[in-house]
Amino acid sequence: MNAMTEIDSAVLQVRDLRVELPGEVDVVSGISFSLQAGEILGLVGESGSGKTTLATALLAHARRGAQIVGGQVNVGGQALLSLDSEALRRARGSLIGYVAQDPATALNPALRIGHLLRETLAVHPLGLDREAQQVRIRETLQDVGLPDEPEFLRRFPHQLSGGQQQRVMLALAFVLRPCLIVLDEPTTALDVTTQAHILDTLRHLCKRQGVAAVYVSHDLAVIKDLVDRVMVMYAGRIVETATREALFSRPSHPYTRGLLAAIPDVAGRRELQAIAGHAPAPGQRPTGCSFGPRCERFTDACSRAEPTLPVGVAHAVACWVPHEQPLQAVALTPIASVAAHTQAPLLTVCALNVAYDRQVLFDINVQVQPGECLALVGESGSGKTSLARAIAGLGENASGALSYAGQPLPLQARRREAGQRHPIQYIFQNPYRALNPRQTVYQTLSAPLEHFFCVKGAAARQRVEAVLTRVSLPASVADLYPGSLSGGERQRVAIARALLCEPRLLICDEITSALDVSVQASILDLLRQLQREGLTLLFVTHDLGVVRAIADRVLVLKAGRVVEQGAVDEVLDRPQAAYTRTLLAHSPSLG
Repeated sequence: MNAMTEIDSAVLQVRDLRVELPGEVDVVSGISFSLQAGEILGLVGESGSGKTTLATALLAHARRGAQIVGGQVNVGGQALLSLDSEALRRARGSLIGYVAQDPATALNPALRIGHLLRETLAVHPLGLDREAQQVRIRETLQDVGLPDEPEFLRRFPHQLSGGQQQRVMLALAFVLRPCLIVLDEPTTALDVTTQAHILDTLRHLCKRQGVAAVYVSHDLAVIKDLVDRVMVMYAGRIVETATREALFSRPSHPYTRGLLAAIPDVAGRRELQAIAGHAPAPGQRPTGCSFGPRCERFTDACSRAEPTLPVGVAHAVACWVPHEQPLQAVALTPIASVAAHTQAPLLTVCALNVAYDRQVLFDINVQVQPGECLALVGESGSGKTSLARAIAGLGENASGALSYAGQPLPLQARRREAGQRHPIQYIFQNPYRALNPRQTVYQTLSAPLEHFFCVKGAAARQRVEAVLTRVSLPASVADLYPGSLSGGERQRVAIARALLCEPRLLICDEITSALDVSVQASILDLLRQLQREGLTLLFVTHDLGVVRAIADRVLVLKAGRVVEQGAVDEVLDRPQAAYTRTLLAHSPSLG
């Protein structure tokens, strides 16, 4: 089949798509590609690359303030951009489905699961009678791995786990048997086991039903075993497109190689290389190659003209000086040698139990050595965060014994002396909710200085600027509000706030899960540097690739109990517990 025949038979055809902000500022431009029935396309790039804008434009939708000003989007032979509002409403769902990133906010909390599915079939009539609709709903629930009994259909979204909610989202998209489905980072907040099941379900449904899919992600490792083809976006342009095999074996664009070099891999400890700089915002993109200011291969030719993406080429690269060699990984050695620990433990946890409406931790015993990084891993609901919060004194209904630096440590933070509170600091998962939006960075950072050390005025300003430099932020950030910062910058501010408290133990609760892989790499490098300076880390995560990259030891939790612990390479290379082996089997890997 030649290229022209493939285009003619494509389920999705996009030609010269352009989305603008007011003032003719392009968000995405010059986007052209096609998809065949059953083909899965991975759309990857950092935040701000334009991938979500492109994904929603495939549904003829643009965010507030933006507008689709040119190009064509044909799905199943229909030109979506030329449809009137009623015809477009019917096409969304029946012709093209959409799965949002956060099912908890996408599902109506007031409607039962069965009602949501029946309503979807009613709004998009398919000529099915009541009995046929029930059959369709049962078949779809079975397809996505959900129970089809009446008891499940009577549940509300909040009565389901995150993985079940995401499967309901898949069911709502597939129940109408669309030609195309668009998925916007649907597994970002899920643990590795649930993520693997969702991806396997999606792959099975697309291939069996012949549904084309566009899967948006910032993590190439997640989509490696899912997609047939990968399209890499940067600054609103496609910079590389290739089959999965070609892109992972021989990435050619410097940006693609940068993304791959920043991803931690559970298969082996290797150096993570963050991409220097930031992606340019719309209206601030330089002339010539937009990636030029961040590229080590930048030449004068790159600044004179924007490289174009060749058309009709299986592996196409928009670069004047593309790479021709495979990407080489650099091995990384652990910081703290577990065998060399001779000091007394910094933290000891004895027979810790935690209960809410039910017991979530059972007789946890663990020690944390000075200067090491101990990772807490497990699926959602395993008790990782409950253990971390209990150590920080933030847990409720906890019993057991804690000791810090050889002294008893009360389970409640309010009962701890000031000399026990500031050495143990907690960094929360969501950088967008961790900082007060009404306070400047300086106000946020100076508060612990005054509270713990009575430092004010010029001395406080000096220490704030020094700690900002320590976390690789300019001193000028001190006068900004959180709303002016990126997610990675906010997380660095949260780390800076913790460092101002002069901690010896830093508890990190999934602090990189919401970040781009390049930003994640820079944060992990910062934490490793702090560890070299003597800081002890307790790192909560469900990402075993991150564990391999940063941890010295790992403790595996399942349903509130420790099932395995030991040196990170020993546990990940030779796991003894069946549960650990399951986590490893479901962890995405570049290997």
